[in-house]
Amino acid sequence: MQLARSLKRLVPLVLILVITLTACSSASSKYDQVQDDTTGSTAPAAVDKTAKKGGTFNQFFPEAAGDYAVVPSQEKQGFAEYKLKRDGETVAMLSINDTISLPAAAAKYENATTMVAGFPSVVQGSTATGLLVNDRYQVKVLSRDASFTEADRAAWLEKFDLQGLAQLEADTKAFRKAQKTAAPAIRITPPNSEPETVPTLVPQPAG
Repeated sequence: MQLARSLKRLVPLVLILVITLTACSSASSKYDQVQDDTTGSTAPAAVDKTAKKGGTFNQFFPEAAGDYAVVPSQEKQGFAEYKLKRDGETVAMLSINDTISLPAAAAKYENATTMVAGFPSVVQGSTATGLLVNDRYQVKVLSRDASFTEADRAAWLEKFDLQGLAQLEADTKAFRKAQKTAAPAIRITPPNSEPETVPTLVPQPAG
């Protein structure tokens, strides 16, 4: 009897513990999904110390146009994001991130078959379109409304100041390799130097 009464007292406590753990797990999953939708990939465990500051990217975002408003959303090391709103509703998210902290994000552009504004572009899932500048800076538009189509995403990618973004230092190994390939070394002859002569062999008469 004593054991039965003890078990009855424990049951409510166990139920409360289970409900609490379930709620925490659900909240964590919801946050992870939002993070994944926002950045398009799981955030790296650590941000590379050479990643650009998020504020560096603000100047390259599009300006408001027509019925659309461009509103700051979040900013952190290597990442900046804005909301694209129409009639007060968020229809898309605009972002720039420095892939130096997450090389896998840049790797998916290696076999890109589509170009947007002269930069390799890929469609990610059914709601995101991105492009890569200087093998390093990923610019992305993520639909938040079904009415915001793939064509709309491509159009807004072109509204970014991509040429300005391309002027940022892009000191990745791939970019340095591309620079060397595009500009082969040229041998320059110093001024006033004597041209190199090749000795002429004169056949000798048989003795």
